[in-house]
Amino acid sequence: MIKAKQARRIVRATRKAGREMGLNPLAVVVLDAGGHPMAFEREDGASAGRFEIAAGKAFGAVMLGMAGKAQMARAEQQAYFVNAMNGLFGGRFVPVPGGILLKNAKGRVVGAVGVTGDTSDNDAAAGLAGIEAAGLTGEA
Repeated sequence: MIKAKQARRIVRATRKAGREMGLNPLAVVVLDAGGHPMAFEREDGASAGRFEIAAGKAFGAVMLGMAGKAQMARAEQQAYFVNAMNGLFGGRFVPVPGGILLKNAKGRVVGAVGVTGDTSDNDAAAGLAGIEAAGLTGEA
């Protein structure tokens, strides 16, 4: 289980990492294991629609139990599978890096983080830094 305080810390630390990396303005969302938003922030200058993109990255990770990089690889190899899963979930996931599984000390998935605003790989790197700062583990 992820607590609201941890979720807010992940958001703050992810944004801080993005600034230190010189990234474009980010949007960061943390979802619990059921796919419900726990925390979200969109930095000044981040484009409209960023909540939906960040949430889509995180939602796919938590619902499939598969991080964004693995989802993208699966989409490249089996587009029919990803299309079918996205159809089941009402088109709510975005299968690219930046959707990060959030794990506790025992390795159990407790939620997911979605980051968007820069390249997908940079989004994932900033998110992993934020997760680490909160004392949790991420799988990008």
